[in-house]
Amino acid sequence: MRKFSNLIVNEWVKLAKKRSFAVPFLIVIAVSVLLGYVAHLSGGTEFNSAAGFTTVMLLPTGVGQILAMLAMIGTAGIVAREHSQGTIKFLLIRSRSRTAILASKYATVLLYSLALLTTAILSLFIIGLLWFGAAGGNAGAGDIARSVLYVAVYALLYVTLTFMLSVLTSSTGVAIGASLFAVMLDKLIIQREFYKYMLFPNLDLSVYQGGEPPLPGMTQTFSVLVLAAYMILFILAAFTVFRRRDVA
Repeated sequence: MRKFSNLIVNEWVKLAKKRSFAVPFLIVIAVSVLLGYVAHLSGGTEFNSAAGFTTVMLLPTGVGQILAMLAMIGTAGIVAREHSQGTIKFLLIRSRSRTAILASKYATVLLYSLALLTTAILSLFIIGLLWFGAAGGNAGAGDIARSVLYVAVYALLYVTLTFMLSVLTSSTGVAIGASLFAVMLDKLIIQREFYKYMLFPNLDLSVYQGGEPPLPGMTQTFSVLVLAAYMILFILAAFTVFRRRDVA
């Protein structure tokens, strides 16, 4: 367990040494400030408290989508860059299994995504306190927690998809391009029976909160099961290819 922890620490250090490491965090904060300022200027009554502002803005239709895209960009290079720089050969000759090496990289991108999510929660709530105060409205900690869960699932699926593409293609550009293209399509709904089994209409679980399902016959449980199946598929594909690929 200690050896695996050391692998994660090493991966995190490599990630943190990048000059652009802090940029996504600053973008999340800047977007939170901008959204709070615009909402305050509009003078509407939609946000009556910091909790209400955070609950709405954190969803995959708000800051959550930007957060997922930033996490995907950070994820894309963690494996592909090793191939482009030629360091993958030195990494694999160490006394670590390929499974452990890839698992440490995946754990690192999950921690990175968690750090971005934590930054989004804190910045939105602080901005909400500044513009809307702590009291008022019906939203509370439970509502924030529900939004956190929705955006965590949304980001997790996209990060895992990007991670798989990074492993399969060994290209940072392809992984980022394909993943961002998928984000552009995830709000598209095709009125066909087969489409409810696809990844995209199931990604945003918040639609089930007092709203109609994207397609007839879909429920929150159905979407969770579909997403779980895709998660398993993405992870199995990434680990299978990485373990069998010849990097000589």
